[in-house]
Amino acid sequence: MSEVRQKRVESLIQEQIATLINRKTIKDRRVQSLAVVTRVSASRDLKYAKIYISYYGDAVLRRECVEALNHAAGFVQKELGARLRLRFVPRLTFLEDASIEQGFRIAQKLRELSPE
Repeated sequence: MSEVRQKRVESLIQEQIATLINRKTIKDRRVQSLAVVTRVSASRDLKYAKIYISYYGDAVLRRECVEALNHAAGFVQKELGARLRLRFVPRLTFLEDASIEQGFRIAQKLRELSPE
């Protein structure tokens, strides 16, 4: 499989999952619209995909959001199958991504260190 097609499919998956979260299609109260899909990493054969979720704020809420998305992974796969024209819809695994929060903390520390 070409790397270009893999990246294009990852981008489409990221876009569609973000749409499902923002439109509150997933009816679990733990999935907040503040959750952001930061990246998608699909296997070369597109059978599996890891979706990294970031949620600025409480780490407990981020963990709960990821747990809820993993619980609803079958529903999300079904929705992706209806929205994307793929032979196989990848098996989804949602993972925490704290990179946005870490970036804010680093920027804050740099501001504290810089002379005024």
